[in-house]
Formats: sequence, C-alpha cells, structure tokens
Amino acid sequence: MKKFNYTILSLAMVSMLSVSCKKWVDYDPKEDFVITEKEYLRSESDYRTMAVSVYTPLQWLNQAVVVGEIASDNAVAGGENASDVLSLQQIDDYTHTPINSTLQELWVSAYEGVNRANYMTQYKTTNLAGAAVNFAGKDALYGEVYFLRAYYYFTLVKFFGDVPLFVDKRLGLTDSKSLKRAAKADVYKQIEADLTAAVAALPAVQVQKGRITKYAAQALLGKVYLYQNKFTEAATTLEAVITANAFSLVSNYGSMFLASGENGPESVFEIQYSNNSPYYNWGGATRGQGNYAVQQCGVRGLNGSGAMPYAAGWSTNLPTANLAAAYTAGDQRKNVTILDMEAYKAANPSFNITYQVAPFKNTGLYNQKYLPRKGETSGQIELNYTNNFRIIRYSDVLLMAAEAFNRSAAPNDAKALSYLNRVRERAFGNTTNNFSGAGTALRDAIWNERRLELAMEGDRFFDLVRTGQAATKITGFRVGKHEVFPIPQQEVEISGLPQNSGY
Repeated sequence: MKKFNYTILSLAMVSMLSVSCKKWVDYDPKEDFVITEKEYLRSESDYRTMAVSVYTPLQWLNQAVVVGEIASDNAVAGGENASDVLSLQQIDDYTHTPINSTLQELWVSAYEGVNRANYMTQYKTTNLAGAAVNFAGKDALYGEVYFLRAYYYFTLVKFFGDVPLFVDKRLGLTDSKSLKRAAKADVYKQIEADLTAAVAALPAVQVQKGRITKYAAQALLGKVYLYQNKFTEAATTLEAVITANAFSLVSNYGSMFLASGENGPESVFEIQYSNNSPYYNWGGATRGQGNYAVQQCGVRGLNGSGAMPYAAGWSTNLPTANLAAAYTAGDQRKNVTILDMEAYKAANPSFNITYQVAPFKNTGLYNQKYLPRKGETSGQIELNYTNNFRIIRYSDVLLMAAEAFNRSAAPNDAKALSYLNRVRERAFGNTTNNFSGAGTALRDAIWNERRLELAMEGDRFFDLVRTGQAATKITGFRVGKHEVFPIPQQEVEISGLPQNSGY
C-alpha cells in the first residue's frame, strides 16, 4: 500500500499525517506522493486508509501509561540524574508546571486523534466533492472511528479535566481563538454518545486482530461510567462483556506480556506497535510506530551472555519498594510485574550479567511487564520496540464490574465477590487466598486488587484520584490541584484557555 501524506490542521498546530503501518496494514514507505483533501475520500479504499490514520495517534500516547504510574505510588522517574527527562522528574516530584513537554505532547497527540476522527465524521455521508461513497461495512468502520474519538477525549478529560470539545469538523488554525473549555460533564456526555454508537455499529469479532470490537467499546463505556460514579450503568455495561463469554483469563499471568501473548484471549483492547517501517526521528521520539516507553524502562547498561533475554534501556519508570511490598507470598503477579535485578543476576550466574545501577531514585526494581527484550526492535533500536500496550484486559473488566456491583445503589456483593475472586484465583493458583468480606471492606479489597493486577499498566494514578485516595497515598499530592494536570502553556497562550486551579 502506498504512503499517503496530506496536511491536516490540529489544535493550534499543523502536522503531516502519514498512514501508520500497524501490525495489520501493509505499508511501503518508499512510495510517497502528496494529495489534497479534495482529491481524497473518493473510494472505499480512501475511507479505510483514513480510518487507519485515526488509530495512529494512539501510538503517540505511550507516555500516558508512564505518567499514570510515575505520578502514583507505584513508580519513580529514575534515570541518570535529576534532569534526565525533566518533564517526568517534575511529575514524579509534584513540581510540574504548565511548561512540561510530556504533558504538551499528550495534549497535542490526543487532539490530533480527535481532529482525524472529526475529519472522517465530517464527511461520513458525502465527501468534499458532495458525492456519497457507500460500501459494505462502512457503518462498522465508523464504529471504530467513534471509539477512537471517545478514547482520545477520555484521555484528555482524565489528564486535564475541562477541555475544548468539538465534534462537527476538524479545526484549522483560525479556529484556535474561538476555543472554550467545556465542562467535564459535557465531555463525558459526548464520550458516552460516541461509545454507544460504536457498540451499536461494531462487530463482536474483527478479522484483523487489534481493531476495535463491540466488546472493547462496551468495556471502555463501562470504565467511563465508573469514572463518573455511575455504578449501576457501569455494572450493566460491563456485565454484558462478561456474559458474552468472549474472553478468558489466561492461566499463566506472565504470558500475556510476551510477544506471543499479544491480542490473546484476555485482550479486550491493545494499542498496536510495530517496527515494520523503522523510525529514526529523535526530534519526535514518541511519534514512531514503535513503543518508545519500552526502551525507557529497561536496565541501564545491561549486558549478558547466553540466553539472557533482556536488552538494555534507560532505567526510567522504576517500580517502588512500596509496590513490591503490596504483594503477598504466593502471588505470581509480583515476579511478572517487578524484576529485582540483583536477585535475577544471582539466580542466573551463567548469564554473566553486568549493568549500571540506576544512579537516580534507584529502587533496584524494574518494570518487567514492558522490559525491553532482545530481537523485538530494529532500525533506531530505542524507538522501535514492538510491544503492544495492554490497555483493557479481561481481568480489568472483572474488577471494574466487581467495583460497580459493590458500589451500585442496590449492591450485589455476591457478584462483586465472585468477580474479584476469579482474578485472585488466577493470581495464586488456588482458592485459599479468596476474599470473603462485603460492603466497604470488599470495596477496599477490589481497589487493592486493581493495584496488584494492573500495576505498571497506567491506571494507578487515575484510580487513586477517582476513588479519593490520592492525598493519602501519594507524597506531594495537593487536594484541589493535583487531581488534574495543568493545561499546556502553549495552549493557554495561543487559544486563551483558562488554566487549571493551582497552576
């Protein structure tokens, strides 16, 4: 498939949109030509190619997972020194300001995704030439677009609270001064509408793994309800995913995070990464098709012989001792989530392991779920790891449903307990460690289980905020300020957006 380059205006920026390859799209970067929007969306192929490009900014949001852990009690920034990736150090220390390159990149990337989705919805019925382009599967294709727009807005509202909301067209530079911040409730209302439309249009199964399904849309909708404390709606929506019997918990927890475990029976939604077209641009390190965050969490200066599987990285996003201590004996998730490098070295003397101890905020622990492995990258090695981000897993659906049933107006603790214990039984391999409480004790157990099950996957900070636990769990967290991050200063200056309180 040829590469299409065409200009699309994003929020207060001009960007070049290139169709990304993903793992399920053929792509030849050597063939390159420029087209205008008036020449585009004239065929089914155009629509399907453009839909792929709406997925692309998902890859650019890789730092959302990193921030979701570093801003919490699960991880520290680590690195070489206090200025190594300064934007993450500031978030870790709770000294971040509106001038923060990581937050700016997340804002711009999410709105690029919104703008691409809006471009498609703007011309859903007729293209720019006024002609209708109809084909089998078009409604289902738009179900993917609606999901993606909802996901981008959900990312924005989680990070920044009230944000500009627009859905009727893509924005140009002249629109920037007219932007206003919409109330969070209104943004959530649009997210719900998009996901409801996606559920109605999407198939239960996609031929190409990694594409959005009906169940992914239902699971995200359930999560959106949970974030708004709409527990009855969340319970109903998530129960529909569970009773469909479309997913199962894999017996080996660690297998999910291997290359062979991607898009497996527990996967509800994953962000797809590839290195089919290796990336070399250090000026936009997060903008490739590979997962830049994998390199970040690797062990600095790592070398080893024989079958030692790991590759070197930068010792960023290091699990804390607090997280390690939260696991109890017999929980298989601890050793999958956390690598104690000294213990690993001692247990594998034949590997002749050498490495540089992380000199800054060293915990001695590393994020093993996404630790870089040999042979899983190419080209500019650091930028092209193929590891998918597991965004929604079936265990997450079970735990969200458990919380929703427990906290509903008419609680069903029996069902909540059943879903919680299904996750615990997989973790321990037995029923000995099953929980047996109810009410608030059960709620607290579910919250704790979310930490253990989903650690280093990007949910922890947002879970602590939405459940009101952040101030007691996170050092430096200020109530009334740190529930959201600051609006990037560039957006305040260009679009005149008011800043979040305290920043």
